[in-house]
Amino acid sequence: MKKILLIDNEENIQIVYREEFEDDGYQVISALNGEEGLKKFSGEKPDIVILDIHMPGMGGVEVLRKMKTLDPAVPVVLSSAYQEFKSDLGTWASDAYILKSGDIGDLKRTVIELLEETEG
Repeated sequence: MKKILLIDNEENIQIVYREEFEDDGYQVISALNGEEGLKKFSGEKPDIVILDIHMPGMGGVEVLRKMKTLDPAVPVVLSSAYQEFKSDLGTWASDAYILKSGDIGDLKRTVIELLEETEG
């Protein structure tokens, strides 16, 4: 079973993503902030990370940089409600950038593609 680490400070996003991905057979570990996410990244060894950009405290871009230093092979999908972050140079280290929406089809397809790439 593939393990997803979900880092997002919005509990409603956590609930929706967890239900959707668990229904598809993934194990979902969640964190509500960057600091907690980094601890779980090191301890849980996820196969992929879904990371919110805009969080209080340590923001997603800083978390991304630290994760890529710890293990550059783990794909990270940045998720944001804000299109303007896509042009931020700090986001370019991510493996994908997805805008949050009510339909998480794009996110699911991206997760599948990135996991297939890491297996190949």
